[in-house]
Amino acid sequence: MYLRRDRALTAVSIMLDVAFHAGRSGVVSGADIARRGDMLRRGIEPVLQGLSRAGLLASVRGPKGGYRLGRPPRTITLNEIVRTVTEDPDMPEEGVNLLRAKVLEPFWQQMDQEVSEKMASVTLEHLLQNAEEAGMQRPNRAPISFSI
Repeated sequence: MYLRRDRALTAVSIMLDVAFHAGRSGVVSGADIARRGDMLRRGIEPVLQGLSRAGLLASVRGPKGGYRLGRPPRTITLNEIVRTVTEDPDMPEEGVNLLRAKVLEPFWQQMDQEVSEKMASVTLEHLLQNAEEAGMQRPNRAPISFSI
């Protein structure tokens, strides 16, 4: 799972961007996410769709549409984000490679389990706190005021 670091890092980056700039109340556009992350919009679209299908992001349609968190950041773990975009069905093996089957795969599964457990203990809320500790300020979202 963690081998495809580029896709996992992209997904975590997107989720952190949405949490930082929109949270659950505001929305951010895919174009803004791509621009801030120095990514191509068409390159992140499949990741955005996967995160939306999993309920981690909520997609808002329309001219002022975009994405917002599907759940509170304290309930979204990095492990859940990464697994959403990297899990593949088991690939059929061509022939039997004993070194791979008896040495590499068990080692890889152990390492994957250790990384998975660590990622399961870190939430988007933790990353938002790290951003604040690094001196970053979240955009102000003034409440909508209606007056007649």
